[in-house]
Amino acid sequence: MKTLFSTQISSTDRPWFVVDAAGKSLGRISTLIARKLSGRDRVDFTAHIDNGAYVVIVNAAQVAVSGKKETEKIYYSHSQYLGGLKETNLTKMRAKNPAHILEHAIKGMLPKNKLQAGMLLRLRVIPGPIHQYEAQKPQILAV
Repeated sequence: MKTLFSTQISSTDRPWFVVDAAGKSLGRISTLIARKLSGRDRVDFTAHIDNGAYVVIVNAAQVAVSGKKETEKIYYSHSQYLGGLKETNLTKMRAKNPAHILEHAIKGMLPKNKLQAGMLLRLRVIPGPIHQYEAQKPQILAV
């Protein structure tokens, strides 16, 4: 059977959403945002076309985790030199770079292909409550 309709996406078709992460669970909010970035919630979803939305996350420093993750969850980075593995737990990462916590979780939920970089470019993570994207008229996304 021949495909009659192929999704064409332009920059005007991408809506903007703002999400308040204060007190929300890290995993639950990350899955919702990953679906918005990849466009999986749209009726015209096509796996090989990037037709996701822009997402602005505010209060990223106040995202909640359950159990002992605050002290036992470890983020790894490597300098590419021998012995260059660095470990940072969630408490230190929250103080150092709170946006990395949500970016890391969301990146792990996006597809591992060439479309992932474009999806991550549409993700804006702000540690505090004030953002600079009011001109785009973002819709509030209830979690």
